[in-house]
Amino acid sequence: MSFARLLALLVLLLATLPGWALAQSGNQSLTVHFFDVGQGDAALVISPTGKTVLIDGGPPESRMHLERRLRDLVQGPLDLVILTHPHLDHLGGISNALRTVGARRFMDPGFDHPSEAYRDLLNVVGDEVGQVMKPLPDPSDPSSLLTIGLGDGAALTVLWPRVPEDPFLKGTRSDANSNSIVAKLTYGKTAFLFTGDAEPDTEATLLRKNIDFTSTVLKVAHHGGRHSSTAAFLAAVKPQAAVISVGAKNDYGHPTAQVLERLRAEKAQVFRTDLDGEVVATSDGNVVSVRGERRSGASVLVAGEVTSNAVALGPITRGTRKASTPRGRSAPATSSDTNTPTQRGASEGRYISLKGSKVFHKASCKTLKRSKSERTEYASRGEAMRERRPAEDCHP
Repeated sequence: MSFARLLALLVLLLATLPGWALAQSGNQSLTVHFFDVGQGDAALVISPTGKTVLIDGGPPESRMHLERRLRDLVQGPLDLVILTHPHLDHLGGISNALRTVGARRFMDPGFDHPSEAYRDLLNVVGDEVGQVMKPLPDPSDPSSLLTIGLGDGAALTVLWPRVPEDPFLKGTRSDANSNSIVAKLTYGKTAFLFTGDAEPDTEATLLRKNIDFTSTVLKVAHHGGRHSSTAAFLAAVKPQAAVISVGAKNDYGHPTAQVLERLRAEKAQVFRTDLDGEVVATSDGNVVSVRGERRSGASVLVAGEVTSNAVALGPITRGTRKASTPRGRSAPATSSDTNTPTQRGASEGRYISLKGSKVFHKASCKTLKRSKSERTEYASRGEAMRERRPAEDCHP
């Protein structure tokens, strides 16, 4: 047994003594709320300095519950909203959240998905959010990963996707799932890995890269579906606790016996929102305390075993799998400074569409300069999105 695991057991024993509690003051702890949103995903990160990141928004039927929990926990607009991929069980509550508590920034993979719900969300983002981020590496250092500082040493690093350095995966069981945003949240010697609905192709692509995946807590991919959470990937992550966001008596049989067995093989403590309700994990940088809303008994304490703030062990090489470039809509570009995404709207100017075209462009787009066709000008990106899709040449 490692020293870190012995330490965790000692902390657990001490926690049962009267008057002793894990140090978790407001300015020293990082907390992640895995909301009980039924068959879907939604998690809120609150950093040691109070920065807030919402990762996914659950299905439409959970939007009122999500709104209530955000009102309980968040003062002022969210600092960042991340949509891991454009499926309804992950985006259904985001529009409501944006309209009620607000958000300063929004990020999604930029992977085109022909659904009305996704288009409607993009309209709301265009109207309600001032800054949009895309998980791009620094163009001056293509081997880098996008890292967002959350204060007091906490950081969120996007491991996948990395378009255009690594094009989107193509020809998988589900391309939308396979191109989910995968991100590692680090704080001291503890880490959380968020996987969206990543597929085996995603996991295999990531494992070919020189990345430290070790994480104290894993948000299990695809609600515990049997195709994800491969044995090789779990062996690389080495989770001590695993959270499965899943609906009670769902039609998909999630979580599957195969995934539960693979998690048991890694000796991970499993929490399920269908059984435990909302799951809350709090880190002081050394130990993570995990508790379920409906689980009786003391919180489960697990010691951090990751190298402090470790993510990349070396250059991030290109993938080798057949891939495709993004189609249709792509998220607006960001600046090379990963902590200061490009301001959209006023700073990018007007949005213009040519007569008979199904797309719109930035006013500075070279396509517009070459055309003498009649054009329509939009006052905002949200207004343009209601009638047309973004052009592929300038990614407005």
